[in-house]
Amino acid sequence: MSSLTRRSTLGLGICSLWSEAARAELLIEAKKRDLPMSTIFKGEARFQSIMKKAAGENWRDLAIGDRIVKFARELHGLPYENFTLEIDDHIESPSVNLEGLDCWTFFEQSLGMARMVAIEKDRYTPEDLLKQIEFTRYRGGTCGGNYLERIHYLAEWFFENDARGTCRHLTKELPGAERIHDRRISEMTILWEHYRYLKNNPDLREPMKVSEDRVAAMPVYHIPKAKVAAVEPKLQNGDVIGIATKHDGGYCSHVGLIVRTDDGVARFMHASRNYRKVVIDKSISGYLNDFSSHAGMIVGRPLEVDQTITDKEVYKANLQSLIG
Repeated sequence: MSSLTRRSTLGLGICSLWSEAARAELLIEAKKRDLPMSTIFKGEARFQSIMKKAAGENWRDLAIGDRIVKFARELHGLPYENFTLEIDDHIESPSVNLEGLDCWTFFEQSLGMARMVAIEKDRYTPEDLLKQIEFTRYRGGTCGGNYLERIHYLAEWFFENDARGTCRHLTKELPGAERIHDRRISEMTILWEHYRYLKNNPDLREPMKVSEDRVAAMPVYHIPKAKVAAVEPKLQNGDVIGIATKHDGGYCSHVGLIVRTDDGVARFMHASRNYRKVVIDKSISGYLNDFSSHAGMIVGRPLEVDQTITDKEVYKANLQSLIG
């Protein structure tokens, strides 16, 4: 159903305890992934509380960007926790952690909840959110338990999700955009000891290098930070902002969301390693100028759920067109 024809309520009973049948269904889904729900979903009480608030305030009726910001604000102040995606030594699975966030899981879970409530249901479960996370986190939108299926570099996330109609990759269209040339992508294979899967599965490191070389060849553009202030008026609530880095290893070093506050400033909201929590920071141009290692920004604009592309052939054709 189109998000433009949404009802104004998420339904009664959204905050009620799950039935035994619903819990059994979740356990069956978890068993398919061979990881328990306690591992792949943390923060059930907070999830239920947020869903109750979303229902009471009719967040489904908001535009996707404003909806994302509503959910993002519910995560404001939560503690920063690094490597939240590394949940097992061997089995890869979609996961949610609403107790501690890193920069990736903060923006991803805000987007996931906003997409989820656009699909009309009487009640939402953790499995509904996990399905949204799976669609945006994994190459082609599906996870079969293989670590290499995950999109590990943010620059690739923008291309992948543009191809599947979840987030329009705007950067190249914005004034002052410049392509990043001759970038060596190597962070994960060099720092493999920091990643549980790569540390415990040495056979993954060589194919990970192949994946990194593929990402290095992608046509990645950014807005240099000296030109970001001029672009700020074009940014909208909920825009996904990748922080482009000057250094080799990856294209981006950080990610967050645009939140326009009451003073009209396009602020950078992110899970901050420095503040050790989710914060609404200064303007995006101000934030970039505070760090010499930041080169600029990459911009994606989330799309309404009814624009999602599920046809695999269309997705593949779109991706090929985007990356050349």
